Amino acid sequence: MSTENEGTAVPPAPSAPPVPVDTPAVSPQQPAHAPAEDAPTTPLPATPPGVPDVPEQPPHAAGAPAYASAAPQGGSPNTAPEGGWSPPPPPTHAYPAQGTGGAGDGSGWGTSYAQPVPKPGGRRGGLLAAVLVAALVAGGLGGGLGYTLAKNEDTGSTTVSAPDSGGDLKRDPGTVAAVTAKALPSTVTIEAESSSGEGGTGTGFVFDTEGHIITNNHVVADAVDGGRLTATFPNGKKYDAEVVGNAQGYDVAVIKLKNAPSGLKPLTLGDSDKVAVGDSTIAIGAPFGLSNTVTTGIISAKDRPVASSDGTGSQASYLSALQTDASINPGNSGGPLLDAKGNVIGINSAIQSSSNGGFGTGQSGSIGLGFAIPINQAKYVAQELIKTGKPVYAKIGASVSLEDTSDGAKITDKGAGGTDPVEAGGPADKAGLRPGDVITKLDDTVIDSGPTLIGEIWTHKPGDKVTITYERDGRTHTVEVTLGARVGDS
Repeated sequence: MSTENEGTAVPPAPSAPPVPVDTPAVSPQQPAHAPAEDAPTTPLPATPPGVPDVPEQPPHAAGAPAYASAAPQGGSPNTAPEGGWSPPPPPTHAYPAQGTGGAGDGSGWGTSYAQPVPKPGGRRGGLLAAVLVAALVAGGLGGGLGYTLAKNEDTGSTTVSAPDSGGDLKRDPGTVAAVTAKALPSTVTIEAESSSGEGGTGTGFVFDTEGHIITNNHVVADAVDGGRLTATFPNGKKYDAEVVGNAQGYDVAVIKLKNAPSGLKPLTLGDSDKVAVGDSTIAIGAPFGLSNTVTTGIISAKDRPVASSDGTGSQASYLSALQTDASINPGNSGGPLLDAKGNVIGINSAIQSSSNGGFGTGQSGSIGLGFAIPINQAKYVAQELIKTGKPVYAKIGASVSLEDTSDGAKITDKGAGGTDPVEAGGPADKAGLRPGDVITKLDDTVIDSGPTLIGEIWTHKPGDKVTITYERDGRTHTVEVTLGARVGDS
Protein backbone atom coordinates (compact mmCIF):
# COMPACT_ATOMS: atom_id res chain seq x y z
CA MET A 1 0.00 0.00 0.00
CA SER A 2 1.45 3.33 -0.93
CA THR A 3 0.59 6.99 -1.07
CA GLU A 4 1.78 9.81 -3.24
CA ASN A 5 3.93 11.24 -0.43
CA GLU A 6 5.46 8.04 0.82
CA GLY A 7 9.26 8.14 0.79
CA THR A 8 9.38 11.71 -0.55
CA ALA A 9 11.40 14.17 1.52
CA VAL A 10 9.65 17.44 2.41
CA PRO A 11 11.59 20.41 0.92
CA PRO A 12 12.84 22.89 3.55
CA ALA A 13 10.83 26.07 3.88
CA PRO A 14 12.46 29.37 2.89
CA SER A 15 13.68 31.52 5.77
CA ALA A 16 11.33 34.22 7.05
CA PRO A 17 11.89 37.76 5.71
CA PRO A 18 12.32 40.52 8.31
CA VAL A 19 9.20 42.32 9.43
CA PRO A 20 9.20 46.00 8.23
CA VAL A 21 9.47 48.54 11.02
CA ASP A 22 6.51 50.53 9.73
CA THR A 23 4.15 47.56 9.54
CA PRO A 24 0.72 48.91 10.52
CA ALA A 25 -1.28 47.25 13.25
CA VAL A 26 -3.86 44.76 12.10
CA SER A 27 -7.40 45.92 12.48
CA PRO A 28 -10.10 43.53 13.67
CA GLN A 29 -11.66 43.59 10.22
CA GLN A 30 -8.55 42.24 8.47
CA PRO A 31 -8.58 38.57 7.42
CA ALA A 32 -6.89 36.08 9.71
CA HIS A 33 -4.30 35.10 7.07
CA ALA A 34 -2.30 37.37 4.75
CA PRO A 35 -1.87 36.44 1.09
CA ALA A 36 0.69 33.73 0.48
CA GLU A 37 3.18 36.10 -1.18
CA ASP A 38 3.26 38.36 1.91
CA ALA A 39 3.16 35.68 4.61
CA PRO A 40 6.33 35.10 6.65
CA THR A 41 7.42 31.48 6.77
CA THR A 42 9.20 29.32 9.30
CA PRO A 43 10.96 25.99 8.96
CA LEU A 44 8.86 22.86 9.45
CA PRO A 45 9.11 21.38 12.96
CA ALA A 46 10.25 17.88 13.70
CA THR A 47 7.65 15.18 13.12
CA PRO A 48 6.27 13.61 16.31
CA PRO A 49 6.01 9.85 16.63
CA GLY A 50 2.96 7.97 15.32
CA VAL A 51 -0.19 7.60 17.25
CA PRO A 52 -1.03 4.39 19.15
CA ASP A 53 -3.27 1.61 17.88
CA VAL A 54 -7.00 2.12 18.02
CA PRO A 55 -8.81 -0.31 20.35
CA GLU A 56 -11.44 -2.68 19.05
CA GLN A 57 -15.06 -1.65 19.18
CA PRO A 58 -17.14 -3.98 21.31
CA PRO A 59 -20.41 -5.11 19.82
CA HIS A 60 -22.52 -7.59 21.80
CA ALA A 61 -23.58 -11.21 21.38
CA ALA A 62 -27.14 -12.23 22.09
CA GLY A 63 -28.79 -15.56 22.70
CA ALA A 64 -30.80 -17.57 20.20
CA PRO A 65 -31.87 -21.12 19.38
CA ALA A 66 -29.83 -23.58 17.36
CA TYR A 67 -29.03 -22.82 13.75
CA ALA A 68 -32.04 -22.04 11.60
CA SER A 69 -32.73 -22.20 7.89
CA ALA A 70 -34.06 -19.10 6.16
CA ALA A 71 -36.95 -18.89 3.76
CA PRO A 72 -35.94 -18.83 0.05
CA GLN A 73 -34.65 -15.49 -1.21
CA GLY A 74 -34.98 -14.37 -4.50
CA GLY A 75 -4.78 13.09 -6.80
CA SER A 76 -1.66 14.64 -7.01
CA PRO A 77 0.14 16.58 -4.22
CA ASN A 78 -0.53 20.30 -3.81
CA THR A 79 1.93 22.65 -5.42
CA ALA A 80 3.01 26.05 -4.16
CA PRO A 81 1.72 29.17 -5.91
CA GLU A 82 4.15 30.83 -8.25
CA GLY A 83 6.60 33.06 -6.44
CA GLY A 84 5.80 31.85 -2.95
CA TRP A 85 5.52 28.95 -0.57
CA SER A 86 2.14 27.68 0.55
CA PRO A 87 1.59 26.94 4.25
CA PRO A 88 1.95 23.37 5.46
CA PRO A 89 -1.05 21.03 5.30
CA PRO A 90 -3.36 20.60 8.28
CA PRO A 91 -2.52 17.97 10.90
CA THR A 92 -3.11 14.33 9.99
CA HIS A 93 -3.02 11.19 12.07
CA ALA A 94 -0.62 8.35 11.48
CA TYR A 95 -2.27 5.06 10.61
CA PRO A 96 -1.64 2.47 13.32
CA ALA A 97 0.05 -0.77 12.38
CA GLN A 98 -2.42 -3.67 12.12
CA GLY A 99 -2.38 -7.23 10.96
CA THR A 100 0.53 -8.11 8.76
CA GLY A 101 1.37 -4.67 7.49
CA GLY A 102 0.60 -1.00 7.53
CA ALA A 103 2.06 2.35 8.41
CA GLY A 104 2.38 3.85 11.81
CA ASP A 105 6.05 4.16 12.70
CA GLY A 106 5.93 7.95 12.61
CA SER A 107 8.08 8.28 9.49
CA GLY A 108 7.11 9.05 5.91
CA TRP A 109 3.47 9.65 5.06
CA GLY A 110 0.68 9.90 7.58
CA THR A 111 2.67 11.62 10.33
CA SER A 112 1.20 14.51 12.27
CA TYR A 113 2.25 18.14 11.99
CA ALA A 114 2.48 20.62 14.87
CA GLN A 115 2.10 24.36 14.41
CA PRO A 116 5.36 26.30 15.10
CA VAL A 117 5.64 28.13 18.41
CA PRO A 118 5.39 31.93 17.88
CA LYS A 119 8.56 33.90 18.52
CA PRO A 120 8.47 36.45 21.36
CA GLY A 121 7.87 40.00 20.17
CA GLY A 122 8.01 43.58 21.46
CA ARG A 123 5.24 46.09 22.15
CA ARG A 124 4.00 45.98 18.60
CA GLY A 125 3.45 42.24 18.98
CA GLY A 126 1.60 42.82 22.25
CA LEU A 127 -0.64 45.40 20.66
CA LEU A 128 -1.33 43.10 17.75
CA ALA A 129 -2.22 40.27 20.11
CA ALA A 130 -4.50 42.55 22.13
CA VAL A 131 -6.31 43.70 18.99
CA LEU A 132 -6.74 40.12 17.79
CA VAL A 133 -8.05 38.98 21.17
CA ALA A 134 -10.53 41.83 21.19
CA ALA A 135 -11.65 40.92 17.70
CA LEU A 136 -12.07 37.29 18.68
CA VAL A 137 -14.04 38.19 21.81
CA ALA A 138 -16.29 40.49 19.81
CA GLY A 139 -16.70 37.85 17.13
CA GLY A 140 -17.54 35.20 19.71
CA LEU A 141 -20.10 37.47 21.37
CA GLY A 142 -21.68 38.30 18.06
CA GLY A 143 -21.72 34.65 17.06
CA GLY A 144 -23.34 33.66 20.35
CA LEU A 145 -26.03 36.30 20.05
CA GLY A 146 -26.62 35.37 16.44
CA TYR A 147 -27.05 31.69 17.33
CA THR A 148 -29.45 32.53 20.16
CA LEU A 149 -31.56 34.75 17.92
CA ALA A 150 -31.56 32.19 15.14
CA LYS A 151 -32.58 29.46 17.54
CA ASN A 152 -35.45 31.45 18.99
CA GLU A 153 -36.67 33.01 15.76
CA ASP A 154 -35.73 30.85 12.74
CA THR A 155 -38.49 31.78 10.33
CA GLY A 156 -36.63 33.08 7.28
CA SER A 157 -34.02 30.32 6.83
CA THR A 158 -33.77 28.59 3.47
CA THR A 159 -31.73 25.64 4.81
CA VAL A 160 -32.92 22.39 6.31
CA SER A 161 -31.23 21.02 9.43
CA ALA A 162 -30.97 17.27 10.00
CA PRO A 163 -31.87 15.80 13.40
CA ASP A 164 -29.19 14.65 15.78
CA SER A 165 -27.34 11.78 14.05
CA GLY A 166 -25.76 10.30 17.16
CA GLY A 167 -25.91 6.78 18.49
CA ASP A 168 -29.72 6.60 18.45
CA LEU A 169 -29.91 6.74 14.64
CA LYS A 170 -32.04 3.83 13.43
CA ARG A 171 -31.20 2.02 10.22
CA ASP A 172 -33.70 0.14 8.10
CA PRO A 173 -33.48 -3.67 8.45
CA GLY A 174 -32.45 -4.14 4.83
CA THR A 175 -29.42 -1.85 4.90
CA VAL A 176 -25.88 -3.20 4.96
CA ALA A 177 -25.29 -1.47 8.30
CA ALA A 178 -28.30 -3.16 9.89
CA VAL A 179 -27.42 -6.59 8.51
CA THR A 180 -23.83 -6.20 9.64
CA ALA A 181 -24.80 -5.09 13.15
CA LYS A 182 -26.82 -8.28 13.53
CA ALA A 183 -24.26 -10.66 12.02
CA LEU A 184 -20.96 -9.36 13.42
CA PRO A 185 -21.51 -10.55 17.02
CA SER A 186 -21.76 -14.11 15.70
CA THR A 187 -18.47 -14.08 13.76
CA VAL A 188 -15.05 -14.88 15.21
CA THR A 189 -11.43 -14.33 14.25
CA ILE A 190 -9.58 -17.65 14.43
CA GLU A 191 -5.89 -17.99 15.23
CA ALA A 192 -4.39 -21.41 14.57
CA GLU A 193 -0.89 -22.36 15.66
CA SER A 194 0.93 -25.64 15.15
CA SER A 195 3.11 -27.32 17.77
CA SER A 196 6.14 -25.78 16.04
CA GLY A 197 4.70 -22.27 16.33
CA GLU A 198 3.59 -21.82 12.72
CA GLY A 199 0.09 -20.71 11.90
CA GLY A 200 -2.22 -18.06 10.57
CA THR A 201 -5.45 -16.16 10.94
CA GLY A 202 -8.89 -16.81 9.49
CA THR A 203 -12.56 -16.37 10.25
CA GLY A 204 -15.51 -18.47 11.34
CA PHE A 205 -19.10 -18.06 12.46
CA VAL A 206 -21.40 -19.51 15.10
CA PHE A 207 -23.14 -22.65 13.80
CA ASP A 208 -25.21 -23.64 16.85
CA THR A 209 -25.85 -22.72 20.47
CA GLU A 210 -23.50 -25.46 21.73
CA GLY A 211 -20.41 -23.53 20.66
CA HIS A 212 -19.68 -25.12 17.28
CA ILE A 213 -17.97 -22.76 14.82
CA ILE A 214 -17.82 -23.48 11.09
CA THR A 215 -14.80 -22.40 9.05
CA ASN A 216 -12.39 -23.60 6.34
CA ASN A 217 -10.15 -26.61 6.76
CA HIS A 218 -7.13 -24.63 5.61
CA VAL A 219 -7.73 -22.11 8.41
CA VAL A 220 -7.35 -24.68 11.20
CA ALA A 221 -5.12 -27.28 9.52
CA ASP A 222 -2.03 -26.17 11.50
CA ALA A 223 -3.79 -26.86 14.80
CA VAL A 224 -5.24 -30.29 13.95
CA ASP A 225 -2.37 -32.33 15.44
CA GLY A 226 -1.41 -30.92 18.82
CA GLY A 227 -1.63 -27.23 17.92
CA ARG A 228 -3.35 -24.33 19.64
CA LEU A 229 -6.58 -22.77 18.50
CA THR A 230 -8.38 -19.62 19.68
CA ALA A 231 -11.53 -17.80 18.59
CA THR A 232 -12.06 -14.10 19.36
CA PHE A 233 -15.44 -12.38 19.15
CA PRO A 234 -15.81 -8.74 18.07
CA ASN A 235 -16.37 -7.75 21.72
CA GLY A 236 -12.82 -8.88 22.47
CA LYS A 237 -13.66 -12.07 24.34
CA LYS A 238 -11.31 -14.89 23.39
CA TYR A 239 -11.91 -18.61 23.85
CA ASP A 240 -9.71 -21.65 23.42
CA ALA A 241 -11.11 -24.11 20.91
CA GLU A 242 -10.53 -27.58 19.53
CA VAL A 243 -11.06 -29.15 16.11
CA VAL A 244 -14.13 -31.40 16.05
CA GLY A 245 -13.60 -32.54 12.47
CA ASN A 246 -12.13 -31.39 9.17
CA ALA A 247 -12.67 -32.25 5.52
CA GLN A 248 -9.75 -31.46 3.22
CA GLY A 249 -11.63 -32.16 0.00
CA TYR A 250 -14.57 -29.95 0.90
CA ASP A 251 -12.28 -27.40 2.69
CA VAL A 252 -14.71 -27.33 5.60
CA ALA A 253 -13.93 -27.68 9.30
CA VAL A 254 -15.85 -27.47 12.55
CA ILE A 255 -14.29 -26.31 15.80
CA LYS A 256 -15.85 -26.06 19.25
CA LEU A 257 -15.30 -23.41 21.88
CA LYS A 258 -14.03 -24.63 25.23
CA ASN A 259 -16.19 -23.21 28.01
CA ALA A 260 -18.54 -21.77 25.42
CA PRO A 261 -20.59 -18.83 26.73
CA SER A 262 -24.35 -18.99 27.04
CA GLY A 263 -26.49 -16.97 24.70
CA LEU A 264 -24.61 -17.73 21.49
CA LYS A 265 -26.62 -16.64 18.47
CA PRO A 266 -26.09 -18.81 15.36
CA LEU A 267 -26.27 -17.10 12.01
CA THR A 268 -29.32 -18.02 9.97
CA LEU A 269 -28.51 -20.32 7.06
CA GLY A 270 -29.99 -19.45 3.68
CA ASP A 271 -30.59 -21.64 0.63
CA SER A 272 -27.65 -21.44 -1.77
CA ASP A 273 -29.61 -23.30 -4.46
CA LYS A 274 -32.00 -20.33 -4.71
CA VAL A 275 -29.24 -17.71 -5.11
CA ALA A 276 -29.30 -15.83 -8.41
CA VAL A 277 -26.55 -14.06 -10.32
CA GLY A 278 -26.75 -10.38 -9.43
CA ASP A 279 -27.95 -10.91 -5.86
CA SER A 280 -26.28 -8.65 -3.30
CA THR A 281 -23.62 -10.14 -1.03
CA ILE A 282 -21.91 -9.13 2.21
CA ALA A 283 -18.62 -10.73 3.26
CA ILE A 284 -17.27 -10.63 6.82
CA GLY A 285 -13.73 -11.59 7.77
CA ALA A 286 -10.24 -10.61 8.95
CA PRO A 287 -8.32 -9.75 5.75
CA PHE A 288 -4.60 -9.52 6.50
CA GLY A 289 -5.46 -9.74 10.20
CA LEU A 290 -7.89 -6.78 10.16
CA SER A 291 -10.69 -8.38 12.18
CA ASN A 292 -14.37 -7.63 11.70
CA THR A 293 -13.99 -6.21 8.19
CA VAL A 294 -17.12 -5.97 6.06
CA THR A 295 -17.20 -5.76 2.25
CA THR A 296 -20.06 -5.88 -0.24
CA GLY A 297 -20.66 -7.03 -3.79
CA ILE A 298 -22.89 -9.31 -5.83
CA ILE A 299 -23.06 -12.92 -6.93
CA SER A 300 -21.00 -12.85 -10.13
CA ALA A 301 -21.55 -16.49 -11.14
CA LYS A 302 -22.81 -19.82 -9.84
CA ASP A 303 -21.49 -23.37 -10.09
CA ARG A 304 -17.98 -22.11 -10.78
CA PRO A 305 -15.55 -25.07 -10.80
CA VAL A 306 -12.62 -24.28 -8.52
CA ALA A 307 -9.70 -26.47 -7.50
CA SER A 308 -7.80 -24.84 -4.65
CA SER A 309 -4.96 -25.62 -2.28
CA ASP A 310 -3.38 -23.87 0.69
CA GLY A 311 0.09 -24.41 -0.79
CA THR A 312 1.25 -26.78 1.96
CA GLY A 313 1.09 -29.92 -0.16
CA SER A 314 -2.15 -31.11 1.43
CA GLN A 315 -4.98 -32.58 -0.60
CA ALA A 316 -6.63 -30.16 -3.00
CA SER A 317 -10.20 -28.98 -2.55
CA TYR A 318 -12.73 -29.14 -5.37
CA LEU A 319 -15.62 -26.70 -5.31
CA SER A 320 -18.65 -25.91 -7.38
CA ALA A 321 -18.51 -22.42 -5.95
CA LEU A 322 -20.46 -19.22 -5.71
CA GLN A 323 -18.41 -16.45 -7.31
CA THR A 324 -18.58 -12.95 -5.82
CA ASP A 325 -16.88 -9.62 -6.44
CA ALA A 326 -17.06 -8.67 -2.75
CA SER A 327 -13.48 -7.96 -1.68
CA ILE A 328 -12.02 -11.15 -0.17
CA ASN A 329 -8.38 -11.41 0.95
CA PRO A 330 -6.21 -13.77 3.00
CA GLY A 331 -7.85 -13.86 6.42
CA ASN A 332 -11.40 -13.77 5.03
CA SER A 333 -11.24 -17.55 4.70
CA GLY A 334 -13.93 -19.32 6.68
CA GLY A 335 -16.05 -16.21 7.09
CA PRO A 336 -19.69 -15.98 6.09
CA LEU A 337 -20.95 -14.73 2.75
CA LEU A 338 -24.36 -13.22 3.48
CA ASP A 339 -27.30 -12.29 1.31
CA ALA A 340 -29.10 -8.94 1.60
CA LYS A 341 -31.22 -10.27 4.47
CA GLY A 342 -28.26 -11.49 6.50
CA ASN A 343 -28.64 -15.20 5.75
CA VAL A 344 -25.45 -17.21 5.20
CA ILE A 345 -25.33 -18.41 1.60
CA GLY A 346 -21.66 -19.46 1.49
CA ILE A 347 -18.31 -19.78 3.23
CA ASN A 348 -15.57 -17.57 1.77
CA SER A 349 -12.82 -19.96 0.75
CA ALA A 350 -10.64 -18.97 -2.22
CA ILE A 351 -9.64 -16.09 -4.48
CA GLN A 352 -8.16 -15.65 -7.91
CA SER A 353 -5.54 -12.92 -7.67
CA SER A 354 -2.70 -11.30 -9.53
CA SER A 355 0.80 -12.57 -8.82
CA ASN A 356 2.04 -9.50 -6.98
CA GLY A 357 1.62 -9.28 -3.23
CA GLY A 358 -0.29 -6.64 -1.34
CA PHE A 359 -0.39 -4.71 1.94
CA GLY A 360 3.33 -5.13 2.61
CA THR A 361 3.33 -8.92 2.42
CA GLY A 362 4.09 -11.60 -0.12
CA GLN A 363 0.44 -12.58 -0.27
CA SER A 364 -1.72 -11.57 -3.20
CA GLY A 365 -4.88 -9.58 -2.73
CA SER A 366 -8.36 -9.40 -4.15
CA ILE A 367 -9.01 -8.51 -7.78
CA GLY A 368 -12.75 -9.03 -7.46
CA LEU A 369 -12.79 -12.81 -8.03
CA GLY A 370 -13.75 -14.54 -4.81
CA PHE A 371 -15.23 -18.00 -4.34
CA ALA A 372 -17.43 -19.38 -1.59
CA ILE A 373 -18.56 -22.89 -0.68
CA PRO A 374 -22.35 -23.03 -1.09
CA ILE A 375 -23.92 -23.22 2.37
CA ASN A 376 -26.18 -26.15 1.46
CA GLN A 377 -23.09 -28.27 0.90
CA ALA A 378 -21.21 -26.85 3.89
CA LYS A 379 -24.16 -27.48 6.21
CA TYR A 380 -24.28 -31.16 5.27
CA VAL A 381 -20.53 -31.54 5.74
CA ALA A 382 -20.57 -29.75 9.09
CA GLN A 383 -23.37 -31.96 10.41
CA GLU A 384 -21.41 -35.10 9.47
CA LEU A 385 -18.28 -33.76 11.13
CA ILE A 386 -20.17 -33.04 14.34
CA LYS A 387 -21.72 -36.52 14.32
CA THR A 388 -18.68 -38.64 13.47
CA GLY A 389 -15.65 -36.34 13.22
CA LYS A 390 -15.08 -37.57 9.66
CA PRO A 391 -16.23 -36.27 6.28
CA VAL A 392 -18.41 -38.34 3.94
CA TYR A 393 -18.00 -37.84 0.18
CA ALA A 394 -20.29 -38.88 -2.66
CA LYS A 395 -18.50 -40.88 -5.39
CA ILE A 396 -19.02 -42.65 -8.72
CA GLY A 397 -16.25 -45.18 -8.12
CA ALA A 398 -13.99 -44.25 -11.04
CA SER A 399 -10.66 -42.47 -11.40
CA VAL A 400 -10.64 -39.50 -13.77
CA SER A 401 -7.81 -37.44 -15.23
CA LEU A 402 -7.04 -34.19 -13.43
CA GLU A 403 -5.43 -32.60 -16.47
CA ASP A 404 -6.67 -29.16 -17.48
CA THR A 405 -8.82 -29.88 -20.52
CA SER A 406 -12.04 -28.65 -22.04
CA ASP A 407 -13.28 -31.88 -23.57
CA GLY A 408 -14.62 -33.57 -20.44
CA ALA A 409 -13.54 -35.87 -17.61
CA LYS A 410 -11.78 -38.92 -18.96
CA ILE A 411 -11.78 -42.16 -16.97
CA THR A 412 -8.10 -43.12 -16.70
CA ASP A 413 -6.54 -46.43 -17.67
CA LYS A 414 -5.02 -46.86 -14.22
CA GLY A 415 -6.31 -45.85 -10.82
CA ALA A 416 -4.42 -44.12 -8.01
CA GLY A 417 -1.62 -46.28 -6.62
CA GLY A 418 -2.11 -48.89 -9.32
CA THR A 419 -5.71 -49.69 -8.39
CA ASP A 420 -8.43 -50.44 -10.90
CA PRO A 421 -9.66 -47.25 -12.63
CA VAL A 422 -13.26 -48.43 -12.25
CA GLU A 423 -14.05 -49.84 -8.81
CA ALA A 424 -15.47 -53.33 -9.07
CA GLY A 425 -19.11 -53.33 -8.01
CA GLY A 426 -19.08 -49.56 -7.59
CA PRO A 427 -21.58 -47.08 -9.06
CA ALA A 428 -19.67 -46.52 -12.33
CA ASP A 429 -19.16 -50.27 -12.81
CA LYS A 430 -22.85 -50.98 -12.27
CA ALA A 431 -23.72 -48.26 -14.79
CA GLY A 432 -21.43 -49.81 -17.41
CA LEU A 433 -18.76 -47.10 -17.50
CA ARG A 434 -15.28 -48.16 -18.67
CA PRO A 435 -11.71 -46.78 -18.82
CA GLY A 436 -11.41 -44.31 -21.70
CA ASP A 437 -15.00 -43.07 -21.44
CA VAL A 438 -15.23 -39.27 -21.40
CA ILE A 439 -17.94 -37.83 -19.15
CA THR A 440 -19.32 -34.59 -20.63
CA LYS A 441 -22.39 -33.86 -18.49
CA LEU A 442 -23.74 -34.58 -15.01
CA ASP A 443 -27.46 -33.90 -15.05
CA ASP A 444 -27.64 -30.49 -16.79
CA THR A 445 -24.15 -29.34 -15.82
CA VAL A 446 -21.48 -29.39 -18.54
CA ILE A 447 -18.35 -31.24 -17.43
CA ASP A 448 -15.16 -29.92 -19.03
CA SER A 449 -12.53 -31.61 -16.83
CA GLY A 450 -11.91 -34.06 -13.99
CA PRO A 451 -11.83 -31.40 -11.26
CA THR A 452 -15.17 -30.04 -12.50
CA LEU A 453 -16.71 -33.50 -12.28
CA ILE A 454 -15.39 -34.07 -8.75
CA GLY A 455 -16.63 -30.71 -7.55
CA GLU A 456 -20.06 -31.31 -9.03
CA ILE A 457 -20.36 -34.82 -7.56
CA TRP A 458 -19.44 -33.46 -4.13
CA THR A 459 -22.42 -31.10 -4.20
CA HIS A 460 -24.54 -34.25 -3.89
CA LYS A 461 -25.02 -36.74 -1.07
CA PRO A 462 -24.37 -40.49 -1.18
CA GLY A 463 -27.45 -42.24 -2.51
CA ASP A 464 -28.44 -39.42 -4.87
CA LYS A 465 -29.30 -40.49 -8.42
CA VAL A 466 -27.65 -38.50 -11.21
CA THR A 467 -27.69 -38.71 -14.98
CA ILE A 468 -24.28 -38.98 -16.62
CA THR A 469 -23.65 -38.27 -20.29
CA TYR A 470 -20.45 -39.74 -21.73
CA GLU A 471 -18.73 -40.40 -25.05
CA ARG A 472 -17.26 -43.71 -26.19
CA ASP A 473 -15.87 -44.43 -29.64
CA GLY A 474 -17.36 -41.22 -31.01
CA ARG A 475 -20.86 -41.96 -29.81
CA THR A 476 -22.79 -40.26 -26.98
CA HIS A 477 -24.46 -42.31 -24.26
CA THR A 478 -26.56 -41.46 -21.21
CA VAL A 479 -26.85 -43.52 -18.03
CA GLU A 480 -28.28 -43.11 -14.53
CA VAL A 481 -25.85 -43.57 -11.63
CA THR A 482 -26.59 -43.95 -7.93
CA LEU A 483 -23.77 -42.27 -6.08
CA GLY A 484 -21.81 -44.22 -3.48
CA ALA A 485 -20.05 -43.06 -0.31
CA ARG A 486 -16.46 -42.64 0.81
CA VAL A 487 -15.62 -41.90 4.44
CA GLY A 488 -12.56 -39.84 5.36
CA ASP A 489 -9.89 -38.03 3.39
CA SER A 490 -7.69 -41.02 2.63
